[in-house]
Amino acid sequence: MSLNASYPSVINVPKGSIDEIITHFKQNKLDINKLDSFLIRFLGSPQSGWIEIKPTDKISQNTSKGSFLYQLTNSKAALKELKLIPGETMHFFIEDISNTLGLDKKDLWDSYNEFAKYPDGVILPNTYKVPLDIGPRYLMSHLISLSIKEHKKNAIKILGRYDEKQWFNYVTIASIVQKESASKDEMPLVAAVIYNRLKAKMPLQMDGSLNYGEYSHQKVTPQRIRNDKSVYNTYLNKGIPPYPVGSASMDAIIATIRPANVDYLYFVKNSSGKHSFSNSYDEHLKNIR
Repeated sequence: MSLNASYPSVINVPKGSIDEIITHFKQNKLDINKLDSFLIRFLGSPQSGWIEIKPTDKISQNTSKGSFLYQLTNSKAALKELKLIPGETMHFFIEDISNTLGLDKKDLWDSYNEFAKYPDGVILPNTYKVPLDIGPRYLMSHLISLSIKEHKKNAIKILGRYDEKQWFNYVTIASIVQKESASKDEMPLVAAVIYNRLKAKMPLQMDGSLNYGEYSHQKVTPQRIRNDKSVYNTYLNKGIPPYPVGSASMDAIIATIRPANVDYLYFVKNSSGKHSFSNSYDEHLKNIR
């Protein structure tokens, strides 16, 4: 069989029949066809998951089709774990990816921006196992595609349909809920405060909205509130930011869709590390004191 340079160094093989796997490869523009299914069946069953494809010719980095088909049934890629925790931003997730896999941060950002419609909140918090030899473009395509499928599945399960604009509006609110809440139990209460303040045409004035990007772990100071002119500053701008301020867990998203039925407008952290909620400014001042 002739040499072919179109095979990547790693490939993700989906679960399914040989015909389904071949269809998947063809959709991803790999040089494979129905006739190759006979050779695959002779060699064995393709392994699902990440497969490392080693070149037949190390100088040209080409791989023969026969070698490619053989490796589908006999190879596995060495994997590394990438963990995106709820509330973390893409700024720090990309730093972690760069350190773990040795990939260039600019290449990762370029690849992320190629496939993602929003600067944050697209990739769902989770632990992802990916191969060591994966490239930035394939990695981001994989993480974003996987997450969008989950977004759609969860939207249909909870709302009965997936409307991208509506769903990511919820994700944006949920990303603030994620950063502001001290626990899962507080999330519906924080979400209620956001909706109540929006209804009353009050600015949200939430520090969590300013913990975006590189500021994810910084304490929000009065000076920062005055000087930050970004769209994320909910002290200066009314309404919610146009994009998520970080990753949001499904707990935060569900709390945003199903907020608590309360009239709270304020909350402040108390001595227990949780929050005291109130519906009047006088009571809020008492809680602060």
